[in-house]
Amino acid sequence: MTIGVSLPLQQEIDSIVLLGQEAHDAGLRSAWFGQTLAYDSVSLAAIVGREVPGLHVGTSAIPVFGRHPLLVSSQAQTAQAATGGRYHLGLALGTKYLTEEAFGIPHERPVRLLREFLTALRHLVETGSADFHGELLTATTPLPATVPGAAPPVPLLVAAMAPQALRASGELADGILPYLAGPRALAEHIVPAVTAAAEAAGRPAPRIVAFVPGVVTSDPEAVRAKATEALAFYERFPSYQRVIQLSGGARAVDLAVIGDEETVAAEVARYREAGATEVVFTATELAGESDRRRTWKLLGELAND
Repeated sequence: MTIGVSLPLQQEIDSIVLLGQEAHDAGLRSAWFGQTLAYDSVSLAAIVGREVPGLHVGTSAIPVFGRHPLLVSSQAQTAQAATGGRYHLGLALGTKYLTEEAFGIPHERPVRLLREFLTALRHLVETGSADFHGELLTATTPLPATVPGAAPPVPLLVAAMAPQALRASGELADGILPYLAGPRALAEHIVPAVTAAAEAAGRPAPRIVAFVPGVVTSDPEAVRAKATEALAFYERFPSYQRVIQLSGGARAVDLAVIGDEETVAAEVARYREAGATEVVFTATELAGESDRRRTWKLLGELAND
């Protein structure tokens, strides 16, 4: 199992590059970039991945609403070429709130759109061409769509946790990026569903890249209070409410891993036992620089055990 971290992005690009180097020097295998309405996550991943040789970089995750497979393929292949094959593309269904409020696009038939998006995108990143005509989108290539040096094909991952999205991801993607899904939800619901879908489609076993908010700290009560506030945003959305409940929690903070080195290491082991092939810690900066560095040090040691 590999271990990575999600980099905090509320700073200038040069500072983010330095964080990527620090993560690599700590022994971490990957750095991930969330997609908001600020930085473009693919561009940022390409910059950091090129500046920090050996570090795998990924986006988690780009909503399929408001994007097109041809444009996302160009971005992803460019990042793959820039990083020497160390880029991982994460996609998401997005939320009704963001899609309709920010983009003015109806958040309708998300799983159908995801299926069509993945089908077209797979052809593009593997062959550099597409001739796809679906119900919701069309993707054809009257001009070449291959980026020189973009090899191997960009891995396609989906932030999927609900049954239909897991089925689509197992059939059409290379893996999933569950967030706020604890070991119980992974072992009992998520991993079996996506694995069965991949097997039925004749695809390899999917990657299970579990995103976990967590901090190594000597003051878990204070950090938990901060995490309660920081993670409350996700409690607004039914998809997260569902997976939090399936994990045995009542609030998002119940899925945060907060405590000393022994506590956090034990939780990482639980994710491995539940079927996670990779663990990515998020929100490690929540309690300040000292605890962030302490967290990264432990995760780097665990990644190299």
